[in-house]
Amino acid sequence: MLQAVMTNPGIIEIRDIQRPEPKSDEVLIEVKRIGVCGSDIHVYYGMHPYTSYPVVQGHEVSGVVADFGSDVKSFSKGDKVVFMPQVTCGTCYPCRHGMYHICDHLKVMGFQTDGAAQEFFPVVADMVLKLPESTSIDHAALIEPISVAVHAVSQYGNVEGKNVLVLGAGTIGNLVAQVAKASGAKKVLISDISVYKQQKAMECGIDAVVNPQQDDLGQTILEVFGPDKADVILECVGVQDTITQAVTYARKGSTIVVVGVFGKKPTVDLGLVQDRELKLFGTLMYQKRDYERAIDLVKNGKLSLDNIITHRIPFNQYLEAYKLIEASGGEYMKVMVDF
Repeated sequence: MLQAVMTNPGIIEIRDIQRPEPKSDEVLIEVKRIGVCGSDIHVYYGMHPYTSYPVVQGHEVSGVVADFGSDVKSFSKGDKVVFMPQVTCGTCYPCRHGMYHICDHLKVMGFQTDGAAQEFFPVVADMVLKLPESTSIDHAALIEPISVAVHAVSQYGNVEGKNVLVLGAGTIGNLVAQVAKASGAKKVLISDISVYKQQKAMECGIDAVVNPQQDDLGQTILEVFGPDKADVILECVGVQDTITQAVTYARKGSTIVVVGVFGKKPTVDLGLVQDRELKLFGTLMYQKRDYERAIDLVKNGKLSLDNIITHRIPFNQYLEAYKLIEASGGEYMKVMVDF
C-alpha cells in the first residue's frame, strides 16, 4: 500500500509499504479522505514544537472498515467511520478524572505518532466511531474539526438565545460560528481581516461579518447585538491582536474562550479581566461526546460544509496540497486529500 511520509519540513515521499494487519482490538480503516489543517501546515514548515521527523500525517480522516481484529464485535466491513486521533496514558490525573483529552502524556496521531496518510490505517476500536450511512465521506472528514468547535462552544455552556462573537473566520472559526448558530445562538457575528473568509462565513449562514481593519469592531458589536454586546467571545486565531480584541470588547461578566493556538506568548490585560469579572477559558481538542455531537449535527444537516471544502488533491500528489496553500494567498478553507 502507499504511504505519505514527511521526511523533513517541506519534503514528502510516497512510499510503498506492506499493508498492516489489525491487532485483536483494532479496526483496519481504508482511508478515503484526509483534511489538511493549520497544525499540519506548522509541521510542513518545521514550526510545530512537538513534532519530529520523519512523520506520517493525517488526523482529519474518514474511511470505511476494511477489516477488524478478533475481539472487535461492533463493526462490520464497509461501515463508514471516523476515529479520534488521541493516544493517552490512562493513568495521569486528567485521565483518571475524565479529562483524557488533556492527558499529561498526550500523543496525537500525525504529530507525536504516525497518522493515517496511507491507504489502510489500524486504530484501536475504542477510538473509532461508526457513521450513519447517509453521511458523505467528504463531510465525515470534517467531523474532527467540527468536534473541536463543539468542544469549544461547550466550554461556555448553553448558547441558546445568546449573542456570540467569533474572532477569526478560518475553518475552525467558521465551524465554531456554525456550531453556535446550530446550538440556538440568538445572533452570531464573525470577525476576520480576509474578505474571502468573510464571504465564506456568509455563504455558511453566519448572521453578520466584520473586517476590524476596515470597520470599528466595537461599534459593529453594538450594531449587531445592541447595548448588551456579546455574551461569549471565542478567539479562533491565536495572535496578539485577537486576544486583545477579545478582552477589550468583552462586556462585563461575559466569557472568553481561547480556541486559537498561540505561536508566541500573548500579553493579556488582567486588569480588565479582573475589573470586568471576565471568565477566561481554554479549550483543547475534544472528547468522545463532542465527536458524537458533531456526527449528529452533520447527520441532521445543521451545518453548511460543502462551502468549506475549497480544494482537492489526489493522495499520490500529497505535497501539492501544501504548495497550493502556499500559493493561495490565504484564499482557501479546507484542502482535502482524496484517495
